[in-house]
Amino acid sequence: MRQISGPYLVDSSMSIERPSHKGLRHLALNVQALDEMKRFYVDLLGFIVEWEPDPDNVYLSSGTDNLALHQAESPPGGLSGPQAAPGGQRLDHLGLIVGTPDEVDRWAAFLEARGVTLAARPRTHRDGARSCYFSDPDGNTIQMIYHAPISGSR
Repeated sequence: MRQISGPYLVDSSMSIERPSHKGLRHLALNVQALDEMKRFYVDLLGFIVEWEPDPDNVYLSSGTDNLALHQAESPPGGLSGPQAAPGGQRLDHLGLIVGTPDEVDRWAAFLEARGVTLAARPRTHRDGARSCYFSDPDGNTIQMIYHAPISGSR
């Protein structure tokens, strides 16, 4: 058994095979001006509003991908720009799209078998999507997600 840069196990003799994914088609951003960002992506870039579950979140789609905009909270002192987002970054997480809800569970098992700690176990969301969360070695949050409007696209 050999390890690569951390506690992640790489061993071709392990019984769990690596599942496939459909690529990077989901991005979530912490934003300062949610309404302005929504107008920019919808009016200028042609995205459509897929879902607005509450005043602090809007989910957009071009038909083949998904962009989530999350209102960032300004910390005390009224900082703006990247410093106003949690941890000083605007990226909330990146999402890798899979083709079925079951593939989320297969990925979770695959990752855990290789020593990756899940930040959130697989669960089904209010909109019917299913996902789990984990982090890369730099601490970036990754969401393995089944999202019906785009999971069937390639």
